[in-house]
Amino acid sequence: MTDRESWQLCCPVILEDNFERIQLAHGEGARASRRLIEEVILPRFGPAREFSDAASVDTSVGRLAIATDSHTVSPLFFPGGDIGTLSIYGTVNDLAVSGAVPRWLTLSLIIEEGLPVRVLERILDSAAQAAVECAVEVVTGDTKVVPRGAADGLFVNTTGIGELVASAPAGPSAVREGDQVIVSGPIGSHGIAVLCARGQFAFETTPVSDSASVLHSVRALLNAAGDNVRCVRDATRGGVSAVLHEWAAVAECTFELTDAYVPVTDDVRGACELLGLDPLYVANEGTFVVTVAPDAAAEALAALRGVSQSHEAAIIGTVRARGICPVTSIRALGTAQPVDEPSGAPLPRIC
Repeated sequence: MTDRESWQLCCPVILEDNFERIQLAHGEGARASRRLIEEVILPRFGPAREFSDAASVDTSVGRLAIATDSHTVSPLFFPGGDIGTLSIYGTVNDLAVSGAVPRWLTLSLIIEEGLPVRVLERILDSAAQAAVECAVEVVTGDTKVVPRGAADGLFVNTTGIGELVASAPAGPSAVREGDQVIVSGPIGSHGIAVLCARGQFAFETTPVSDSASVLHSVRALLNAAGDNVRCVRDATRGGVSAVLHEWAAVAECTFELTDAYVPVTDDVRGACELLGLDPLYVANEGTFVVTVAPDAAAEALAALRGVSQSHEAAIIGTVRARGICPVTSIRALGTAQPVDEPSGAPLPRIC
């Protein structure tokens, strides 16, 4: 029996000989993910809209922000966190960068048969502690158990609801030439920490994930710079590069970075050099990217550095008129080199 025939036995879809398949790259936040969302998913659910971490909705009691996320990180535990804290911080951060104060979360579990109960308890304790830290309440959820081999231990889905207490950043359509690009801290730590936790590499100094809430940093940024903040995005799958390519597609501009200004810890830089990776492509879980008007950049940077989570924030680039490449970086030789958009993340299953 052919693979095509086996699929047709269990679903009412007629498949051609060379049918397209979902690949891991479709879930990694870069070009393949964007194409899947734009071409397959969004057209079936209403008018096109800008990519964002959370959707805003108007209700009779005010405006709310809603974000949902699924977490499949492997392994379940890594230096600096686990799937429990990751699921809480990830959803809280999606709400925070959208200008909302997170209030309520759902927590749904897909558990593989055979997962030790003590492992589940430790993960849930981590999630509960993170929820308390972020001042959000887990109000409902769901639990499913699937056969061995169907879930790689545990998958977690979360949905968050927050209150939009101030005007949200306008988004990438508001980006203008001359705007400054800021990152809230060193990049690439989460992806490299997860890679090391898989046991594939042993470095003298093991990188630690930046997984954490960015709520206080974002609030300080918006309080200081207000409407001068064009857009904010947490740089998860696909890293800083994926965020800037998404923004450039909407704003029709070029983001010109200066490589020497991009903060990267020594252990992450060393690991990336050894593995042939560019930190701009590696995922983060507590670091975000900001585009801000040039006359407010210094104030925004000072506000971020005043919060412990983002005390190493840095201005890393400038928005230019659209050139040949949507994202470039001035490297050691002093010339701007293209920063390509990867079709998928170099490290799958990191969040």
